[in-house]
Amino acid sequence: MMSNHKIKTHEHRKDLAGEHPFGDAGQIILAIIFIAGTLIDKYIIHTSILPPQSFPDHLRILTALPFFIISLLLAISSHKTIFGEQRKELQVVKTGAFSIVRHPLYLSAILLYLGFIITSLSTIALSIWLIILIFYYHISRYEEKILIDKIGPKYKQYMNEVPMFIPRPFRKKR
Repeated sequence: MMSNHKIKTHEHRKDLAGEHPFGDAGQIILAIIFIAGTLIDKYIIHTSILPPQSFPDHLRILTALPFFIISLLLAISSHKTIFGEQRKELQVVKTGAFSIVRHPLYLSAILLYLGFIITSLSTIALSIWLIILIFYYHISRYEEKILIDKIGPKYKQYMNEVPMFIPRPFRKKR
């Protein structure tokens, strides 16, 4: 049934579907590029989204703080939901952060990067972040195809009910 997907499996966990084969490596490489690009921009190139004097350090940190906190809470919650509890079989997980977005771990990383963009005001960091967004979208779609193949209509229904990355707080549940 899954012959057309190369899956990184979790053989010891029958309740996990699998991941994109380059998901972990891609995330590490992009994190290194993001950090290097931000540092090069800050100390060598000096490009900025806004003039630094118009947005003082303390205001940047205060503005970025909610992104860091939400990122941390999403990461803890979703990691605990997926890896802290072992289910008997593969199923759609709709609890915790997974009731808000389908990919809370990826959203957590996206928000963390956004917090660093706010603190650095780096144009290069913003450009790399846009590439990171495309990467997360790509691996999310790949992993959703795996879940559709393995779970079927129940996962498609979940996709219709819960957004991929951007929460819809005022949307009525069906």
